Amino acid sequence: MIENPQVAARPWLAEMMDDGYFPDHLVAKGQQILIRLAEAVEAQRPDLAGLYVLSHAATEEFNTLQDEFFDAGSEIETAAREAIAEDFGFIADSYGYTDVDIEELIAPRDW
Repeated sequence: MIENPQVAARPWLAEMMDDGYFPDHLVAKGQQILIRLAEAVEAQRPDLAGLYVLSHAATEEFNTLQDEFFDAGSEIETAAREAIAEDFGFIADSYGYTDVDIEELIAPRDW
């Protein structure tokens, strides 16, 4: 459970939820990936290198989820990429990682 009130109240992937192109059940899976990432960061309080390890694992989960989007006639395209990257950055900012590189947070992405 997330204790940081700002993070707990976050409407994850809001832009995707508001767009009928993205199936709600798949967006919900993406939201769960982000929630798990936030919970891990909060629980572990990693250094910056450790944050990248956690974020790369979450990015790999989005890579896998991408196939489900394709199967549903959708994809993780520009708007989705931006929404996902923004939420990764929000997590880093919310836990005090000021020297984070957003591109490095999601470096293993293939979307």
